[in-house]
Formats: sequence, C-alpha cells, structure tokens
Amino acid sequence: MSTIYDLRSYLELLERHGQLAHVAKPVNLFHEAADIGATVERTGAPAPLFEQLYYQPSLDAQTPDDSPRTFGPWRLFSSAIANQERVALALGCDKTQVTATMARALEPAHAIPPVFTEHAAWKRHITTHPNEIDLRTLPIPKHAVGDGGRFITGGVIVSKHPETGVGNLGYNRMEILGPRTLGMNINQWRDVQRAHAAAEAKGQPLGVAVAIGLDPALMIAAGCKYDGDENNIAGAIRGQPVEVTRGVTVDVDTIPAHAELVIEGHVLPGARREEGPLAEFHGYYGEPWQSPVFEVTAICHREQPIYQTIVPGWNEHIYIGNVLPREPLLMRFVSHASKNVGAVHIPPYTNGFLVVVQLSKKTNRGEPRNVALAAFAAHPNFRICAVVDSDVNIYDPSDLLWALTTRVDWGQDIFTVPGAQGHEMDPANDSKGIGTKVGIDATFDKGRRPYGQRVSYPMVELTKYFER
Repeated sequence: MSTIYDLRSYLELLERHGQLAHVAKPVNLFHEAADIGATVERTGAPAPLFEQLYYQPSLDAQTPDDSPRTFGPWRLFSSAIANQERVALALGCDKTQVTATMARALEPAHAIPPVFTEHAAWKRHITTHPNEIDLRTLPIPKHAVGDGGRFITGGVIVSKHPETGVGNLGYNRMEILGPRTLGMNINQWRDVQRAHAAAEAKGQPLGVAVAIGLDPALMIAAGCKYDGDENNIAGAIRGQPVEVTRGVTVDVDTIPAHAELVIEGHVLPGARREEGPLAEFHGYYGEPWQSPVFEVTAICHREQPIYQTIVPGWNEHIYIGNVLPREPLLMRFVSHASKNVGAVHIPPYTNGFLVVVQLSKKTNRGEPRNVALAAFAAHPNFRICAVVDSDVNIYDPSDLLWALTTRVDWGQDIFTVPGAQGHEMDPANDSKGIGTKVGIDATFDKGRRPYGQRVSYPMVELTKYFER
C-alpha cells in the first residue's frame, strides 16, 4: 500500500528525501515564484514550498486597488514532478523503472476504480455566495513575463460526459477574466471538449470542478489519454482506490476528496472570450484564443491550504504532458523493432520533440536505424531520435551530448525523413505540422576503427570529505 494519498503526504516524502525546500522569504506572485520554480527545475534543486506570498495589484488589470496584497494562510508549491528523481518518488519506484511503472498503470487490466466518500477535507471552507466569490484572492500566479494574465496551470479539470456519465480528468489552461470568471482553453481533441459540445448542443452549461493540490498520482493520470476515468490510472499507480466525492454546486461525483482547493463552476453554452497568451510546452508563448467561459459557483478549500502550480513551458509541464504518458508508447514501438532495447526517455528539456533509445547491446549495424524509424511511428511529436549504448546515462544531458559529439559521424550516422507529419505547434514544422524527422545512430562500435574503453570514476560520498 502506498503512503502517499494527498499532496501533504507527498511533501512529507519529499522532505525525507531532501527534495523539498521551504522558502520563508516573501515572494512575489507575479513572475518571481515562477522564476524560482523554473530555476529549480533546470538545476535539479529541491521543489520549492513558498510560505509567504504577495503581489502589487497595480500589475493586475483586474484589480484596481494598488495596496500590496498578501494571501493569509495560503502557501504555494511548484515543481512537484519536475525531474526523474521526484517522478520516481511519486510513482513509488526506482527512476530506471518509471517507464515500466507507467506502462503497467496504463493497462486497463490494472485499473483500480475510485471509491466514493461523503467526506472531503476541502469541504471545510465553502464559499458559494456570488458576492463573496473572488478568484483574485487566491494565489494564482502570473508566471512568465509574456503571459496575458494570471493562469491556473496546475488545476486538474474534473468532468463527466452529460450523456455517457463517464468521468474525466485533464488539464486546461484557465485565465482569470473577472472575480467569478475564467477563460478556459479547450483543445478540440480533449474529452472535456466532447462533453462541453454535447451540453452546448442542448443549450446547457457543463458542470466542472477544478481540483488543485493533489496526490501526484492524480496529476500524472490527468496528463494521460485514456478510454475511461483517469482516476483508474491513479488507483493503479497507488495500488488502492482514489477517494472521490461529489461537488457542492455541480453534478460531478469524481472529485478527489483530498484536494487542497476545489473551484466549481459551469462552462457556459455559446459564450466565448479571449484568453492568453501563455507560455506553452514548446517553449514559446501560445497565441490568444477565443475560448469557452467558465463561471465560478463555489470556492472550497482545506485548513491552511496549499495552492499548487505548474510552471508553464518548463520541465514539469513537459513531464506531465509529454514524457510520462508517451514513454510507455515509445517503448512498445521500439521494442517491436529490436529486442535489445533496454530503456527509453523523452528528455523534458527538449519539449517532447526528441527521444532517446538505449540499446543493451547491438546485434547489427542497421539496428539503430530501425529503432529510430519505429520511434517516429510511435507518436507524431517525435522529430529527433538518438540511439545510444547502455554506457550512456540517458537522464543526464551532458552524457547524451558526449555521445552525440564523440560517437556520431554526421555524414554517415544520421538519416532524415522529409515531409513527415509532426505536431502543428512544433516551431520547426510548418503550420500543418509537416517537417523533417532526424534519426541519429550515437552507438559506439560501427566497425570503423578499434578504440579504447570509456573512462569511468566511481561515485563517492562527498560529505565524508567536505566540512559543512
């Protein structure tokens, strides 16, 4: 049985493993918190828990009062699952077993459905009166300088299809447009879009809950494409059912019971307003969009609540949306091409467009090319595939770069696939996503010349040598 069941139990685990940093100094909600989070994610530092938050309302067009605003008992947490170490802690496995653990959780045969409870910690404080609801009182950050406003990025959207009744967890960026109004960007391919379209066709609003501050298993599950309720994936990860409850003002009964904050409301039929831009997964700002309107009907939270955010366009964003859901798919495809595949990884610092495949051994010189071709068939996003040997640490960017610079003859060891379908938002492709894919054989022995063994030094415990 897992010891993680909510955000707080996960924070305790991070603390025990030296992966949590308490930030006592007051931090500005506009840009500063996200700047710190982004730095943490790229350096591998512990995840920050901000204890004191403020901002200058004059920076927010929605707030006319210019006196500095603080956020009382609220704390802010980011970068929950932003590197391989924290992902492994969240999944309860070794970091080399992340892909296999995710593959098992995604198998329908291993699904564990949620269990309903009437009790929920977030029902301790409930605000439903329209005159008392004010999203601006929540510590919702303005992340990057070019963002159009304050966005909910780490909120898991909980909905159910109005006709089938099937529950769904997912992510949609949501910008504060007023005290009770959010712009909700809904991509055409998402399950919540189909639910909204079905309700809108009847002229009806769609009830939705936004759950914030969660067990990372739920955060990971919400980033997966799945036929059914993603709570089943979280249950499979934990080995026990997720506790869910019913909303206070919306007809949704699969809301995580241990959330820190739940924002309830309705996606209105026929209403659209501009929201954006926001930093996106590809590392650029996404364009403003005419998006559906979400009208808030309740704000509910726990005692001493923790608001959780995802720094958009940075490591955690990529892990949830690209790495964890797609590595099992990548492994399945490349393993068909070669039984010698030992591991795969989609490095978050390449925004989901580059994949690395590690061979435990190489039986012939054409094997790396076949593996790369299989990788391109696994998902349209994959534009570059590097194939390496087992002595290369695929989670270490410097080791990967070493292999690319010392083991690749760029005239012989690469191949291209011009005119291939990729992601429409890939900046290197055209507006329809058409571009060139590149396979790279970065394995060692290509039969050209004998060479020596790679230099290696054993790791030592530095605290035994250095004074603190």
